[in-house]
Amino acid sequence: MAELGKGVTAGKLALNVQKRLNRAQEKVLQKLGKADETRDSAFEELVANFNKQMTEGSKVQRDLKAYLAAVKAMHDASRRLQDCLADMYEPDWFGKEELDAQVEDTDTLWMEYHQNLTDKSLLGLDTYLAQFPEIKARLAKRDRKLVDFDSARHHFASLQKGKKKDEAKIAKAEEELGRAQRIFEELNVELQDELPVLWDSRVGVYVDTFHSLAGHEEKFHREMSKLSHNLNDIMTKLEEQRQLKKDATAATKKGGAKSEEANHSQASSPAPKKPGPPPSRPPPRLSPSPDPKQQIDALLEDEAAAPDSHSDPKSTTQQSSVTNGADAELPPGFLYKVKAVHEYTATDNDELELKVGDAVLVLAFDNPEEQDDGWLLGVKEAHWFLKKDISAKGVFPENFTQKV
Repeated sequence: MAELGKGVTAGKLALNVQKRLNRAQEKVLQKLGKADETRDSAFEELVANFNKQMTEGSKVQRDLKAYLAAVKAMHDASRRLQDCLADMYEPDWFGKEELDAQVEDTDTLWMEYHQNLTDKSLLGLDTYLAQFPEIKARLAKRDRKLVDFDSARHHFASLQKGKKKDEAKIAKAEEELGRAQRIFEELNVELQDELPVLWDSRVGVYVDTFHSLAGHEEKFHREMSKLSHNLNDIMTKLEEQRQLKKDATAATKKGGAKSEEANHSQASSPAPKKPGPPPSRPPPRLSPSPDPKQQIDALLEDEAAAPDSHSDPKSTTQQSSVTNGADAELPPGFLYKVKAVHEYTATDNDELELKVGDAVLVLAFDNPEEQDDGWLLGVKEAHWFLKKDISAKGVFPENFTQKV
């Protein structure tokens, strides 16, 4: 019999088998109505509450685990999408470093969110539900001990009602009845004290679980909103960068096309006036000279070479400055805008270098006497709107540009 297991003897095994037989017999008699059953309606209500509480708690635990699995899946999908964006984002695009930091911050936020939900919500619920199996086992034990008590009670009563009374058997049956009653009452009292406390604890557990869930969810969405806003700004500025490049390319092509069209029309026109491309340099800028005769001769030669020179720029400057100087978005003294149709390389520090397609804001000279014939003063439009700095202004030849 040693093979039955450590600490298990044949006597104990036989006693356990006999107990099971007695319980089965007692339950059959109770179902057939041949034996009365001890009932406790108040305790049965506690058991019903316990079963309901365990069922609801298990459902919350199951759904919370499904929610965490969905968060994990969303984290994985977000990480793959962010990594894809970072991989295809070219280094020369706007905000490459900011985007890489954005991807890392987003991944960290998802990880912290999942970990906080696990630690603060799920683990607390797991601890709460961990006590139910042990209490459920004690309830089952109480049911068995109640059957033992009823069986001992019926056995003792049958011996007392028998025609032949065996005092030894009656005494033994009474002793077994007292032991069965004591064991049952001990378990019954303990459970009657614990079950109401456990029933009331469910409210606090649900409050802690969902309060923590809501708090971490709110924090997650608040931080994620900031990251989404940053990503939106990066994409907006990238689009602006693309549009600027597109506009610059279109302006360059348009300027080149206009120059070719002008050259073609000049070459095919039957008119007697036919200037040759590219246009000639404007007359040299005047500066104080001890020989005024040389200056006058040079001006006469240039006027003969370019008979179509525009009218007096000084009068135009004075008139335009009155109509255009009040616009706060334009530089002081703004007159009109021109676009370069030929490249011009500056030969002096106060000259403005031009490339085909450059837009220039023409300005009035502070002293109209300083303006040379065929020369304008201006600042590049792109530079002005970017930096609002008028110190980059310079003079340039008028016949290298076209008024727009």
